[in-house]
Amino acid sequence: MDLVHDVVIVGSGPAGYTAAIYAARAEMKPILYEGSVTAGGALMNTTDVENFPGFPEGVMGPDLMDSLRKQAEKFGTKLVTDDIVEMKLDGEIKTLVDGSGNTLKAKSVILAMGSAYKEIGLANEKRLSGRGVSWCATCDGFFFREKELAVVGGGDSAMEEANFLTRFASKVVVIHRRAELRASKIMIERAMANPKIEFIWNTEVTDVLGAEKVSGLALKNLVTGETSEKNFDGLFVAIGHLPRSELVVGQVKLDGEGYVEVVSRSTNTNLKGVFACGDLVDHTYRQAITAAGSGCQAALDAERFLAGH
Repeated sequence: MDLVHDVVIVGSGPAGYTAAIYAARAEMKPILYEGSVTAGGALMNTTDVENFPGFPEGVMGPDLMDSLRKQAEKFGTKLVTDDIVEMKLDGEIKTLVDGSGNTLKAKSVILAMGSAYKEIGLANEKRLSGRGVSWCATCDGFFFREKELAVVGGGDSAMEEANFLTRFASKVVVIHRRAELRASKIMIERAMANPKIEFIWNTEVTDVLGAEKVSGLALKNLVTGETSEKNFDGLFVAIGHLPRSELVVGQVKLDGEGYVEVVSRSTNTNLKGVFACGDLVDHTYRQAITAAGSGCQAALDAERFLAGH
């Protein structure tokens, strides 16, 4: 007879690892699939995390994830550095298939796949990816010493990217579609006060220029309709995230933007025994601490579910 696990957690990051810590301490013997490439989630690409409680001096994103990972492992989580490629989530017993072809059966599943960077959607953006186009300042900023860079976006992540890039770049120009930023007050103030940061308002990027690497951008003013070209050595795209929900389309109920819908303040999805947490469900707060909190909730919800069955 096939072994049926109490819980399988799909995805890592603060939500997945926290769910694993709670599930393991509750003797649920969780198996956590942390991803072959995305283990640790978005925080693996972040340097200083200054707002995670308990770290008055701040903590490096990868260090925080490594600590959570070790804590989950310490309490008995089985960590698998592979991807889940297929899931059948209806019915009492859930079936999951991993990238190596192994099939797992579980009484409950916690979805913690997180989100991915959103792209502008330009052909040359894709073509010049890694050759001047990036979605991660902390990964690639180092390669742009004394260069002029563009950051597209108007939220907290765009301000964070712009501020970080001024450590290396000679100038950073933030290009935003609107006349005002969506970012939080403190992040706006920090960016506005930085002498290396300039702003271009009411403007969208219509093309990325360059044969072998980025040489500039084609721009369009959304108020006047005027088009122009401007020289840049690199483009950093910070326009938000897309939930990694493609594996559960047609099974778990999603909202209009592709985020998993949960019932009220719980982590329950529309399917019994399937729970969702972290950035996969959250397009409002999207913080490491809220993801960790919802990972805790998911494990507790799963524990209660299993106790009742």
